[in-house]
Parts: sequence; C-alpha cells; structure tokens
Amino acid sequence: MTVRQITADRMADIARGAAILGTGGGGDPYVGRLLAEQAIRRHGPVTLVDIEDVPADAVVVPVAMMGAPTVMVEKTPSGEEIHTALRTLRDALGQEITHLACIEVGGINSTIPFVAAAETGLPLVDADAMGRAFPELQMVLPTLAGVSTCPLVLTDEKGNSTLLRTIDNLWAERLARSVTVEMGCSSMTVQCVMRGAQLRDALVPGTLSLVERLGRAVREARGRRDPVTAAIEIMDGHLLFTGKVTDVSRRTSGGFARGTARLAGTGTHDGRSLELQFQNEHLLAQVDGRVVAGVPDLICVLETDSGEPVTTEALRYGFRVSVIGAPCDPRWRTAAGLDLVGPRYFGYDHDYVPVERLNAPSPR
Repeated sequence: MTVRQITADRMADIARGAAILGTGGGGDPYVGRLLAEQAIRRHGPVTLVDIEDVPADAVVVPVAMMGAPTVMVEKTPSGEEIHTALRTLRDALGQEITHLACIEVGGINSTIPFVAAAETGLPLVDADAMGRAFPELQMVLPTLAGVSTCPLVLTDEKGNSTLLRTIDNLWAERLARSVTVEMGCSSMTVQCVMRGAQLRDALVPGTLSLVERLGRAVREARGRRDPVTAAIEIMDGHLLFTGKVTDVSRRTSGGFARGTARLAGTGTHDGRSLELQFQNEHLLAQVDGRVVAGVPDLICVLETDSGEPVTTEALRYGFRVSVIGAPCDPRWRTAAGLDLVGPRYFGYDHDYVPVERLNAPSPR
C-alpha cells in the first residue's frame, strides 16, 4: 500500500505543476495554493492514496470549483462552501463519503481537493478525471465510463446550495452552468460519485504525483538549465512557439472566460505569429494560420524565463512566453472521446490530428 502525507511545504510545486497541465484553466494556482497551505497548517497533512489502494466499495467524490476563472480570482471560497456541499451530497446519497478526488488537473481545481481533504480528514486519491482541464462538466472520463455527474451539488459563499439530478451529463452541465451564473459565475461543486471499483476506468492515475514532479522540476531547473525544457521532458511535449504577447481579447460569457491571444515570435520563431483560442482552457494553437495543437491535446503557456504557468485570465500584453503542446490521455483520442472534447465539438471545422504528428520533424 502506497500512502503519502502531503504537507503545506509541498503545495507550491503541486500548484505549479497542476497549472501547467491545466492548459490555462482551472482557476488561479496561487489562490488555490494559499487556501490549501492554510488548511493543511490548521488541520494537518493530507493523506494521498493510489487508486489500487482504494477499496472496491469506497464512495469517492470529486470536489471542484465551477465557473469563469476571471471571476475566481476575485471571488475566493471561504471554505464553508465545501462542507455545505459534502453534507448535502451525503444526505442525498444516504451514506458516508470515504474518499475525495480531483475532477481535473488545473490551478485551483487541483488544490481545492487538498483543502477539502485537510478540513474533513478524508483521504485524497492520487488521480483526476481528465489528465488536464476542460471547460464543461460532461467533459470527464467518468462520462466515457458511464458514470453520472449527478447527484450534483453546487454551493456559493452566501450559503445557497442546489442539488441536481439530470437525465444525462450534458444536461448537468447546462443546468449547473445556469445556476453558477446566478451564483456570481463561480460555485463550489461535488459530483461524479464513484465506487472504488470504477476508478481505474474513470480516472487518470498518478496525476497528483505527476504535477508535483513537474512543478519541482521547473523550480529546480531555474539558474541551472532551461525550465521550459525541463517541463517539456516530463510532459513528453513539443515546443510550439516562443514569443511576446501582442494582443489579448477576453470576455466572460455564459459562465466561461472566452477569447483569443496573439503572439509575435522571438528567437527561432522571429517573424512568425501564433494565435491561441480559449474557453477557460486553451483549445487551439495556430502558427501563421496552421494548426500546431488542438483539443483534446494539451496547450500550455509558460513564462519563458521562469517556466511559471500563465493562465488564460492572467495572460497580458508584453508577456514573454513559451507555448508547449503535449499528448492527452489516450482515451480522449478514441471516437467517443473526440465526440465529447474534439475540435468539432467546439465548432472548429477540422478533424483532430495528434500533436506529435502536427509537430513531427519534416523528412529530409
């Protein structure tokens, strides 16, 4: 059995790595890190367990925030929302929750479960439901595995709570998004209740360990080697572009942060341009009009000098950044996965091509 105790001093690396894999979304990693550090110092370390060590009859519940990342920066949770959501779900289930999990790898949504685990004393599963971050509730591997999003509970800082039971996961997204907008474009959620026996099919194993390793590698590379290269090596990724941000167009619409960013190339990319399109997370990267990466593969933006992740809400004119593309979990590349999160779902008129093929060296 592999059980680890996560202390507050480890959260900086975890938050950094999670924000890198979060493809620009998942909320502000700094805010999430502070909340997790505070909770762990107050209540003690978080117990992290592998999927293989979760009993088959365990009741596993992912905890997350839903809404526009631009709003989450200014509307941070008090902590009481988590307790309200878990109590409401427990009463709806008629049984105790035994384990917590991450719904996605992303800034605040990889650290909020640590807050919940510290405050409740429940163990946290070393896994997540995406292997990255996606903008909509139904875009999780549990959907592919036949797990219902509902019962789904949403709470806010005012004390409101809503319990949803819907006919499918897409309707859960539609109704939960409407409730979240009314709650101020940000809510706390618990959803996708799973038994331990379902975790292997419904989650990506080891992602919390992976993000800590990634965050630590970037930090340790500074001053010794290129931190962006260190990240690429761990992610099995590709450097798509290096440049300066020349324009960002961003708006909050329908509970999402939507927009585009444009970069002018520097170094080996001098004279070229890159455009990013995002809906909370980066969805498409094009260099001089040619697609170099797109959903469901990961598109990650890092500060060129430090390797620190830059979220979509933090991206600003003048930032000097490097853009990385990396392969997604293989299950997203299946026909069912692409129907759920592929480029055509988001309205792009092209088929999915793996990032490694788009960036393969040209034959000589």
